[in-house]
Amino acid sequence: MRTLLYLTLVVVLFDPATSIHAQPTPLDLLKAYIEVDTVNPPGNETRAAEFFGKILADAGIAYETAESAPGRGNLWARLEGGDEPALILLNHTDVVPATAQTWDTDPLKAVEIDGKLHGRGVLDMKSVGIAQLEAFLALHRSGRPLTRDVIFAATADEEAGGQLGAGWIVAHHPEAFEGAGFLLNEGGSGLEREGRIVFEIEVAQKRPYWLRLVATDEPGHGSRPRSTSATTRLIAALQRIQETPFEPRISDQARSLLEGYAEFVSEDFREPLENIDEAIKDPAFLARFQEQWPGLHALIRNTCSITTLTGSNKINVVPPIASAELDCRILPDQDAGQFLAGIRERIADDHVRVEEIMLFGAAESSSDTKLYRLLEDVSRDHYPGASVLSSVLIAFTDSHFFRDLGITSYGYAPFVITEDEEGSIHGNNERLDIATFNEGVAMMTEIVDAFTR
Repeated sequence: MRTLLYLTLVVVLFDPATSIHAQPTPLDLLKAYIEVDTVNPPGNETRAAEFFGKILADAGIAYETAESAPGRGNLWARLEGGDEPALILLNHTDVVPATAQTWDTDPLKAVEIDGKLHGRGVLDMKSVGIAQLEAFLALHRSGRPLTRDVIFAATADEEAGGQLGAGWIVAHHPEAFEGAGFLLNEGGSGLEREGRIVFEIEVAQKRPYWLRLVATDEPGHGSRPRSTSATTRLIAALQRIQETPFEPRISDQARSLLEGYAEFVSEDFREPLENIDEAIKDPAFLARFQEQWPGLHALIRNTCSITTLTGSNKINVVPPIASAELDCRILPDQDAGQFLAGIRERIADDHVRVEEIMLFGAAESSSDTKLYRLLEDVSRDHYPGASVLSSVLIAFTDSHFFRDLGITSYGYAPFVITEDEEGSIHGNNERLDIATFNEGVAMMTEIVDAFTR
């Protein structure tokens, strides 16, 4: 039934015979897109591919689609231009689940409240997808010669690692991105802090190094505990990892970002951030920094979060195997083998083995490009007085698939959001100011237009 409603909404939105105007506004498109259910799992991103396909077909633009698995659809389209390296406008179509009972609105309905649009995915990242689409359509409508090809790509599965989306297209349809040299994706945006605006342009990411610890020992009855067991070995190993934090280290990108943030933080953090290489030698500062600014603190060291635990499925049985999964994130220039050796050294137990779940390659994009300077200029033109900083993302996006190919990739959402709105990403009541969204659409259109002239 919900799928039928989505299709009906799209048909009504684009039917000239209805009372809704035949040329939908970007906000109309965003509202319709939010109500396309692409919650991952299971994904069903083919619905989004059909949504974009309808719009592109109506505009007379050819496109390709492919499913990496049943229902896991991907779409890409290309406007042809000159010989300069092509620009990819990349957006993922899946969204994370939302618990309806903890929201003030239905997460899969586009609802306006006090000038803000609420709905799952409105920030991550359906608004960016619509802004990129509008820029793509504007180029097509202009009919002018382009200096480079422009590729619009809407892909599946980013929220689960992208192996059925961008990663799958790179592996199975490399022609989709042939000739590309630049990419715009999520990962950076405008943030309002302390009454000031700062735009972060993401140029590098911490690498996810997901690990599984598996402990083994003799099983038995819960009434006769032995001196050791799989569970006690696992708990001890995790405790040693937790109590032995990784040494802080400042990369050039992190130093630049933290120094730039010094003017946006409280007085007691300002001087340490301006002299971060010295500040990290003080354990008391590191503890305060992590407590008050965990996102910025994560830029200065490798981290591991203990996220899943498994043991016995019966309360009176001591299991032969217990396991835990760690979401570790390593700095962009960290040697993975050296990091893994450090984990094993902390575990210090031959009965606990480490299995690798996922590791991405290390890559960074230069900020010395025409596209980066355009992002800076347009951000400052639309928000006079704003600061623009290169950033290292503590999470990861699909950009790593393209940096591995040598494609210069930037994380940039042309929207200014508050800290509260930022906290709604993957959280409750995800929302975006409508005026900010409209401004962002204009900014993205301006950037893409200028980069293809």
